[in-house]
Amino acid sequence: MVKHQVTNIKLDRLMKTIQQSAEIGTLPNGGICRLSLTDEDQKMRSLFLQWMKDCGLETRVDDFGNMYGRRKGRNNERAPVLAGSHLDTQPKGGKYDGVLGVLGALEVIRTLNDLGIETERPIEIVNFTNEEGARFQPAMLGSGAMAEIFNKQTILNMKDQKGFIFGEELERIGYKGLKENRQQDPFCFVELHIEQGPVLEDREKSIGVVTGIQGMSWLEAAITGRTSHTGTTPMNRRKDAVLLASKLIAKIYALAEEIPDLLVAVGRIQAFPNVINTVADQVVFSIDIRHPDDHVRERFEQQVKESLSTMTLVEGMELQIKDLDKIDTDSFSKEIIEVMEDAAEKHSFSYMRMLSGAGHDAKYLNRITPTAMLFIPSINGLSHCEEEFSTPEDIEKGVQVLFDTVLTLANKETL
Repeated sequence: MVKHQVTNIKLDRLMKTIQQSAEIGTLPNGGICRLSLTDEDQKMRSLFLQWMKDCGLETRVDDFGNMYGRRKGRNNERAPVLAGSHLDTQPKGGKYDGVLGVLGALEVIRTLNDLGIETERPIEIVNFTNEEGARFQPAMLGSGAMAEIFNKQTILNMKDQKGFIFGEELERIGYKGLKENRQQDPFCFVELHIEQGPVLEDREKSIGVVTGIQGMSWLEAAITGRTSHTGTTPMNRRKDAVLLASKLIAKIYALAEEIPDLLVAVGRIQAFPNVINTVADQVVFSIDIRHPDDHVRERFEQQVKESLSTMTLVEGMELQIKDLDKIDTDSFSKEIIEVMEDAAEKHSFSYMRMLSGAGHDAKYLNRITPTAMLFIPSINGLSHCEEEFSTPEDIEKGVQVLFDTVLTLANKETL
């Protein structure tokens, strides 16, 4: 392997940039609320746009609001190396989820400029719209749209919980660009991200080289019982949807414990009519199932459906289970993985290969171009919360590996 000059990321500059980002949508306990296409998102986008222009990048926005900054190479006809992530957050999110991938890519560009390095290929950094899916569903919307996973008109007509329409909000904040501005033929894509789990910290590794993203199934179960008065209906005469839901949910978790590496969660529960002195006649709850082996996940999904249906029948109530979403496991580019490992070894950074448990923009980019991801540790495994934290030392290491990876890929003929 050709050894590039060892360079140092300017950590103070990078951390200042991250902190400036954290000041937009700041929450009382130090987190961020910057939902997609809100005023806070607009402010962050405008700041990021200025940072890209300050680096001399050619900027553009596509028809889904994805933002790009292009650094020219010696041969600008070649497909660019693409690096980035997202700047939107959860309602009570942290400073680093997604933000690290975008601002880390920006720091790569700044460092290349500092060193006067010209690459063979152009390099583009990107901020994808609505990765979190916290305001508009589905998640990873901008990257999925770029990869033509989603129908354009369906996306533009999507509504949030308050009835605001995606396309109108995109226009309102001034970030509805042109279809021809999409990057549809990148040479490859790399994404730096916090792990959002405890594995790297537990294993005392600084870098996670991500080999793929595990598959997931989202289901929605709806139980129908019968409303009755809580003070006058004996317990044995009730068709209590909440009581049955508690039994079904306990069964789901019990089944999951029997299968190694399987993850399951019931994250959303709604009871109706939701009145204190009325036995609920309906409960709707979500089921999130994940496993690295798609066949195992699908078998468990079927087992859940059969077990819950049988239990409901015994109780004399009704159950409907609806498929909300299903995504198979993705494997990333072996060639890019090796480049990332070489970069970590060059700096003697401890690393390990791992699978991502969460979905990321890289998931959909992998459909159209060779892709891979880097993780850095999340302290106590916390993410999607205000306590989310990664150390400056690990951030520096992650961005350094990203720098070396992008530089190597931007000088490659083929993958």
